[in-house]
Amino acid sequence: MATSVLRPLRVGIIGAGNIAENHFKGYRAAGAEVVALADVSPLALASRAREWDITKTFSDYADLLTLADLDAVSVCTPNAFHAPATIAAAQAGKHVLCEKPISLSLSEAEEMIAAARQAGVVLQVNHHLRSNRAVAHARRMLDAGELGRITFVRLRQAHDWGGAADVPPSFRSRGVAGGGTLLDNGCHLFDLARYLGGPVADVFARLATLKFDTDLEDTAIASLRFESGALGEVETAWTATGWEEGFWVYGTLGALEYSNRSGRAILRHVYRGSPDSTWADPDVETWEPAGGSSHGLHIRAFVAAIRGEREVICSGEDGREAVRLVLAAYDSAAAGRPVQVGSVGSVGSVGSVGSVEA
Repeated sequence: MATSVLRPLRVGIIGAGNIAENHFKGYRAAGAEVVALADVSPLALASRAREWDITKTFSDYADLLTLADLDAVSVCTPNAFHAPATIAAAQAGKHVLCEKPISLSLSEAEEMIAAARQAGVVLQVNHHLRSNRAVAHARRMLDAGELGRITFVRLRQAHDWGGAADVPPSFRSRGVAGGGTLLDNGCHLFDLARYLGGPVADVFARLATLKFDTDLEDTAIASLRFESGALGEVETAWTATGWEEGFWVYGTLGALEYSNRSGRAILRHVYRGSPDSTWADPDVETWEPAGGSSHGLHIRAFVAAIRGEREVICSGEDGREAVRLVLAAYDSAAAGRPVQVGSVGSVGSVGSVGSVEA
């Protein structure tokens, strides 16, 4: 159901928390109009409405969804409420950009995908790293075979909540958040693992709570084995001072290295093209992406998909498979052994044990 290009896209945002600001800025940069906002907190709703000059505000998103001239919504609620809000929006005929993770269970994800398909609306998941310019450049190089056969993929996202003494309320409770850093940061990285390395065969994870007074993990790693035979590593933390986001892809013909830890986000391509390259001195090319946040680029892609100008960059199915990998990782950590991804069924949910089919 493509939307006419004769007028700006009209969007509503469900949830007025911190992540909603990225959505608002992204829509504005993409030429869309944010015309409505819903949140259960009267204070947050009033504050954002003033900040963004929005006159249509609702304490119940069901009322927002009755607006006839609304084309799309962003679901920016806490994790536990992604599924009901997305399903309701799709049934109301609105295109949906759902924050990550798509849901806390595979069965919920299936319901969301089915609702969007039945309504004929776009469902995009906000795994925005797919729209990171360095990731997009890496994907083009991989498609061209410039790295040869992929042998190892390393992915890292880590921070310390800006030095806060505790995690934010929406990430503090298992019932609302579903999980700790392995879900919060890891779902992005599991999606990126599939995007850069292909399907994952099995996962072996370890979790720890080392800093915060919470029953959720604040530090985690997961070892991956891809169906291709390549190996991988996902590293996440709420215990890293500052902020780091990076990926490393190694192949038989070269390597890609990317991190923002130094303050500059630079992609390095390391390879042996010169006849006189040495053991420790290969050829190195660097590429520094132009401006534009990955959040903003991802929202631009969502708007373009609604208008029928491109395919959805991260579909509901992609979001579901990221959740499947998160489930496999939690099951692995609980069992202390690798878990086959294909054995993860639809009965379990993030934050509980028992998603592996008997």
